[in-house]
Amino acid sequence: MLFKQQALLRQKLFVLGSLAIGSVLYLVARVGTLDRLQPICPIESRLPPSEPEQIPLRTLQFKRGLLHELRKGNATKEQIRLHNLVQQLPRAIIIGVRKGGTRALLEMLNLHPAVVKASQEIHFFDNDQNYARGIDWYREKMPFSFPHQITIEKSPAYFITEEVPERIFKMNSSIKLLIIVREPTTRAVSDYTQVLEGKERKNKTYHKFEKLAIDSNTCEVNTKYKAVRTSIYTKHLERWLKYFPVEQFHIVDGDRLITDPLPELQLVERFLNLPSRISQYNLYFNATRGFYCLRFNIVFNKCLAGSKGRIHPEVDPSVVTKLQKFFHPFNQKFYQITGRTFSWP
Repeated sequence: MLFKQQALLRQKLFVLGSLAIGSVLYLVARVGTLDRLQPICPIESRLPPSEPEQIPLRTLQFKRGLLHELRKGNATKEQIRLHNLVQQLPRAIIIGVRKGGTRALLEMLNLHPAVVKASQEIHFFDNDQNYARGIDWYREKMPFSFPHQITIEKSPAYFITEEVPERIFKMNSSIKLLIIVREPTTRAVSDYTQVLEGKERKNKTYHKFEKLAIDSNTCEVNTKYKAVRTSIYTKHLERWLKYFPVEQFHIVDGDRLITDPLPELQLVERFLNLPSRISQYNLYFNATRGFYCLRFNIVFNKCLAGSKGRIHPEVDPSVVTKLQKFFHPFNQKFYQITGRTFSWP
C-alpha cells in the first residue's frame, strides 16, 4: 500500500515538473519573440500616419547610449555601419540672439529623443575662413545621428552677420530657424556683463555700461555700440526675410524659458513637427542655481554651466529708461512682423 502511494506521488511530481519546465520554456521563447518585435507606442502617443518617417520613442531612447559613445569617440566603424548612423546637415538652426538663451534652448531641446545637437558653436556661415572649407567640412562637424533624427546647431552670431542668410539659403532654402529673444535692454546689459567678466579675468579695465551705451557728445543712445545694435531685433530680421518667409522662423521667449520653460519647448516641438515628448519630468528647478536643470532619465541629470546667469551690474535708471524708449518702436515692428507680442516696456 505504501509502495503504491509513493509511486502515485512520484507520478504527480513528474507531471507538475513537466508543466513548470514547459511554462518556463514558453516564457523564454515569448520574450525572445517580443524582443524582435517593433516596440508599439500607446495609442495616445502614436505618431500620425502622415509622418511615417518618425521612429518609436523607445527605440530612440535605447540608442541614445550609442550616440553618447560616439561623442566620446568609443564607438567603432562597425557599430556606425550596423546602426546606419550618419552625420547630417542641420534641419534647424538656432541663429540667435546672443545672450538670449541660445545655449539653454539647445540643451533643453536635446531632451527630445528625436533631436541631436552639435555640442560646439560651429561658426560656419559667419566665418569666412570656415565657410571657404566647404559644406563637407561643415557636415563633418555635426554629431552622428540616426536618419530620422533632427540635427540642430546654434551660433548666435549668425543673426547679426550680413552674409549668413544668403549662405544658409544656398545650403537649404526650407530650413527651420529659431530665434530666442529677451527684453532688449536686459539683453544688452547681459551682453556687456559677459564681456566685462572676460576683461576682468585678464586684469583689464573696461568702461561702464552707461558710457558705452550713451554717446557722450549727443547724450543719445549709441547705436555704434554692438550690444545696443544686437538688441534692435527687427533690423536684423528684415535682412533674413529677404531670403526666408516668416513661416520658417519661430520666436522663443528667452525670459519665459528661464521662469517656465515647458510651454516654450512645447511650442518649439510643434514648430519642428516633433511628437510631444518633453515633459515636466525632464525639468526641475535648482534653487541653488536659480535655474531649471535637465533630467534625461532616472540616472542622468544636467545643469547649465556656472557662467550662465551672471549677476548684472547696477545701471543708472535714467539710462535704462532711455534705452527702453529707444527700443520701443523697433519692438513694436518686431511684434508686427513675427506675430508674437511681449510685455516689454
